[in-house]
Amino acid sequence: MINLFLTRRFFYLFWGCVLMFIFALLLPWLIPVAIVGVLVLAVSAILEIVMLFATKGITAVRILPEKFSNGNNNPVQILLENRYNFPVKLKIYEDYPVQFQIRDGGFDLSLSRNESKQLNYLLKPLKRGEYIFGYVNTLATGSLGLVFRRFRTCKNQSVPVYPSFLQMRRFELMAVSNRLTEIGIKKIRKIGTSSEFEHIRPYVQGDDPRKVNWPATARRGDFMVNNYQDERSQQVYCLIDKGRVMKMPFEGMSLLDYAINASLVLLNTAMIKGDKAGLITFSDKISNVVPAERRPTQMNKIMEVLYNQKTFYKESDYEMLYATAKLKITQRSLLILFTNFETIEGLKRQLFFLRKMAAQHLLVVVIFENTEINSLLESSPKTLQDIYIKTIAEKFRLDKRLLVRELEQYGIHTILTTPGNLTVSVINKYLELKARGSV
Repeated sequence: MINLFLTRRFFYLFWGCVLMFIFALLLPWLIPVAIVGVLVLAVSAILEIVMLFATKGITAVRILPEKFSNGNNNPVQILLENRYNFPVKLKIYEDYPVQFQIRDGGFDLSLSRNESKQLNYLLKPLKRGEYIFGYVNTLATGSLGLVFRRFRTCKNQSVPVYPSFLQMRRFELMAVSNRLTEIGIKKIRKIGTSSEFEHIRPYVQGDDPRKVNWPATARRGDFMVNNYQDERSQQVYCLIDKGRVMKMPFEGMSLLDYAINASLVLLNTAMIKGDKAGLITFSDKISNVVPAERRPTQMNKIMEVLYNQKTFYKESDYEMLYATAKLKITQRSLLILFTNFETIEGLKRQLFFLRKMAAQHLLVVVIFENTEINSLLESSPKTLQDIYIKTIAEKFRLDKRLLVRELEQYGIHTILTTPGNLTVSVINKYLELKARGSV
């Protein structure tokens, strides 16, 4: 393996010497100058090669997190140490996983004698699965800057990309500290309250002032509020469609990935609120069934199931979904169905089974808005073709509204949202139904 490379500076100086030999045909006195230049360049390059290859030189260690969070920026660190007795300049080239398709110019860094530094950068995966890093390629050159010595380390490091657990933790932190309104979650007035007292805790922003415990406040010298326990042990299931309708991309991620990330946050929020979390994934057949539970390990079990889910190009079987829900979900539960009906005809083919599920459970159907159509509708048509395209876009948007009206006509709750707002929309709906006592 060749680990020695000439730098641009070397080639600039070399061609400068060549030009002097050419001009020497007209100016003979340049010949000695050109010869001296070539000799100095050769000796300097050899000297730098000897210096660079005399010791081990540079060590580079890539530090990866245990797992990446899909759709989020994930930190990667490279620890670099200069073991030379002289300062060096480095160019660091990463062999990124093929999923990123990154071909950048690398990182430039300078290290003093025996100095160590940490290089940090962020990666944002858009697909779940196994990501394999190649080498960390470090090119080191001395003060002359004529040659590079290459160091290759950290070959074939792998990291799994899981559904967005960073988003889940962010929402979890906001829910625990009662600050969900800061990230777009509506503050919904609860209809009726539970009389079951749980404990007294410090006041946080957003708490109901009517729950202030004045005797405890007087004793502690700080605001204290009564915390009441909501009704527990209700079941919340996410039903994730993996058929071809969920293959549509939005900002690099498929609708299935958005549904998986939102499901993770919703089920974790449901467990924080005291409910049981469950999961069903399906396409032309049932893929996975995770019974609703509230054990500490439940979210890890759900995350492992969601890790390798993929879309299929077949049409989803709602009859099989209804039969599975009837068999596996024995008590009335909240079912959140993530799918994407595009036409009223496609909905009517499955409406019979949706109505059957809605008769036994509280069913919420999530449908995605087509953001590309919305951008077309906001544009001003300039030609006859533009008018034709905008008219078709209007029809597609109207079809989405008809889908919502058709579902709500049969008592099926519906969420029509963009992929980017999916998580907030779903949690708002869950909290709304919980406040009404429907869940």
